[in-house]
Amino acid sequence: MKKFIAILSGLAFITLSTTAGAQDWPQWRGANRDAKVSGFDAPKSWPEQFHQQWKTGVGQADATPALVGNKLYVFSRQEDNEVTQCLDAATGKQIWIDQYPVKAPSGPAGQHPGPRSSPAVSEGKVVTLGVRGVLSCLDAATGKVIWRKDNIPGLPKFFTAMSPIIVHGLCVAHLGGETNGLLVAYNLKNGNEKWQWTGDGPAYASPVLLSLGKTRLILLQTAKKIVAIDAADGQPAWETDFAPKGMASNNSTPIVDGQTVIYTGTGRGTVAVKLEKSGHTVTATPLWSNSDLSPRFASPVLKDGLLYGLSQKGQFYCINAQTGKTAWVESGSGRGDGFGAIVDAGPVLMALTPKSQLIVFQPTDKDYTQVASIKVADTPTYGYPVVAGKRIFIEDRESVTLWTLE
Repeated sequence: MKKFIAILSGLAFITLSTTAGAQDWPQWRGANRDAKVSGFDAPKSWPEQFHQQWKTGVGQADATPALVGNKLYVFSRQEDNEVTQCLDAATGKQIWIDQYPVKAPSGPAGQHPGPRSSPAVSEGKVVTLGVRGVLSCLDAATGKVIWRKDNIPGLPKFFTAMSPIIVHGLCVAHLGGETNGLLVAYNLKNGNEKWQWTGDGPAYASPVLLSLGKTRLILLQTAKKIVAIDAADGQPAWETDFAPKGMASNNSTPIVDGQTVIYTGTGRGTVAVKLEKSGHTVTATPLWSNSDLSPRFASPVLKDGLLYGLSQKGQFYCINAQTGKTAWVESGSGRGDGFGAIVDAGPVLMALTPKSQLIVFQPTDKDYTQVASIKVADTPTYGYPVVAGKRIFIEDRESVTLWTLE
């Protein structure tokens, strides 16, 4: 239970109204919210260790930083404050800082007192969501507060982790607790509320965007459901029950591949459906289900028709995303507790687990084939590796390090 809350690591924000640079990582799971890296050229021979360019103490966090251009945005906890910093990505030097006082999480969640949601950078602004539901919008150049919301009562059992999504100038956040959840859309420029939906409380997963013709839908795992909400007006378009069993919770970001939606949860396997829109109605056609494999906390990544994940037993696995059949499961005892982040880095897959080893393996449906395992931190790591060209930014429990391949 002490490690449970680490699932909340790195949840962030999708920014679809601004085109990100080729090597930017402006939000949770990268530029397109699919954990795919652009422009990475894998070395012919992997080193035993990377080159450390700089290391900067930033405070306590399980969040993944956001990289835009040559600026790195980091969200963490320092003493009694939640802190957003803008760092020079080349040197690690601080450009600006914003902070506000907030109590640390209590109970089992107190083992991870820092934020779990990564910053999102869009339209010259930075949005953060704190562990007690404080939603902030800052000027990306100066750190000046544009607006801040802390008026929604209630929290999930293990505190806030879901990350807002930004669509066409609207910041949409799932706030409150399980019994009074509120999915609410704010104007990014001034914080004015545009719409709200109250169908279910928040879990610990983050939303993605699904387009059906001209309709943009926010797809999200809530506390007990999978829902699709119209991004323009907050009207519910589709939902299905997906209630956790026992001590499980909804933690994984759904996968969108055209009209196909793949969702997964502890003890409930992995499910694929096709969403279709006819008039004002959205329906789902079942495609397949795999009852054997599902993650506990990690979000799978889809690459070339194959779904790669980290199971609740801590083993890497591969599912054929066309048929739902298991391609392979890593042998051995597993990596413990099922925490981890997997990135599609082109010719290879990269995974970062709490043991602070960056694991590199081959994208194939034949078998698990590890290429390298490289130590990247001295304390546990719960976020994503931010891979940009030959640079890899790693946030551990108290610091951020820039590693390079040359």
